[in-house]
Amino acid sequence: MDCAAIRMIWIRDITRHFRDKVRLLGSISRPVMWLLIMGTGLKASFHVPGVSYPHFIFPGIIAMNLIFAAMISTISIIWDREFGFLREILVAPIPRSSIVIGKALSGSTVAFIEGLFVMAFAPLIKINISVAQLSLLLPFMFLIAFVCTSLGIVIAARMTSFEGFGVISNFIIMPMFFLSGAVFPLDNLPPWVNCIVLINPLTYGVDLLRWATLGIQTFPLMIDFLFLIIFASVMLLIGIFEFSKRD
Repeated sequence: MDCAAIRMIWIRDITRHFRDKVRLLGSISRPVMWLLIMGTGLKASFHVPGVSYPHFIFPGIIAMNLIFAAMISTISIIWDREFGFLREILVAPIPRSSIVIGKALSGSTVAFIEGLFVMAFAPLIKINISVAQLSLLLPFMFLIAFVCTSLGIVIAARMTSFEGFGVISNFIIMPMFFLSGAVFPLDNLPPWVNCIVLINPLTYGVDLLRWATLGIQTFPLMIDFLFLIIFASVMLLIGIFEFSKRD
């Protein structure tokens, strides 16, 4: 493991990402649309016992910003391939695992920061987040960001065009988001839908965030953690394998 290479890739990708003002604007406007417009418009259609609908979807909107930012950040792999930087680091005397971990950490950091943007809207929907809750939310958010980035790396490692990555990532992001319990309760779903929900890593991420903010949970916390950690580990191993095949 080459820590210097990991740090270089980490810092480079973060710096490049936050130079893109349009992407930052999108990460702020997305939660505004969902929390203040969709949340208000749909609250009459969804009834969640003991909690208002804007409060119910708040953890889901954090997860939405995390997965969108994480997946978009991994497009840097395709960008680096197009402009030759990826070939340079692949021929460098550093382990391929260091490249994958550097990309995973940079994407996770970017997604984590964009997830924090959603937290700024908590007072607008009258959610009070205590210091104790925040101490739980922050590591949960980074874990979810890491899981989503690891998945994005696996997808981007096999893509050769920006268009192909966009199609595949959106095909994965939207079902993951809507079938995670982010915007509606998971009760009384058809069996085939419930099977998809149970293998969706974002389901367990939203469950952690909702427990930290509202004290509501669907699964035991240990199940949430184990699923996310195992999923991220498997994705990283696949990502390292994909990079190892390239010369």
